[in-house]
Amino acid sequence: MAKAKTKEKKQTPLMAQYEKIKQKYGDAILLFRVGDFYETFGEDAIKTAKITGIVLTKRHNGSASEIELAGFPYHSLETYLPKLVKSGYRVAICDQLEKPSKEKKIVKRGVVELVTPGVALNDNILDNRSNNFLASLYIGKKIFCLQLKSKLIAVIFIL
Repeated sequence: MAKAKTKEKKQTPLMAQYEKIKQKYGDAILLFRVGDFYETFGEDAIKTAKITGIVLTKRHNGSASEIELAGFPYHSLETYLPKLVKSGYRVAICDQLEKPSKEKKIVKRGVVELVTPGVALNDNILDNRSNNFLASLYIGKKIFCLQLKSKLIAVIFIL
């Protein structure tokens, strides 16, 4: 009896690296640095294109499969990041951690910042027309400290 040939979906090394990082930050939109661009793939690309108004396209991922793609130049991060965060999404920024070599190998990448609507320190994300509060809490063996801070006022309680 002859075995039926099944066509394997081959994944490129870049997409394998993307998937590995995306698994760690599954609930965030992953901005994946590829050369001079931040790229988003799949569902992240669909969301990003809808929120930011950039073009949604497709990437050929290996032999036969395609995946949605939306990207923007890395120097436009300050334009697009606030739109994603203000829409209520967590955003993981994944950068190249080494310079590309002339050898044909995959560049090491990693998440360098995780920006959320609740924890944003970037002035382009915060609303400068109203207070943006930050609170910290420290509980030690003999000390309890609560710090409340806005742009204008800082209050520290030590008990």
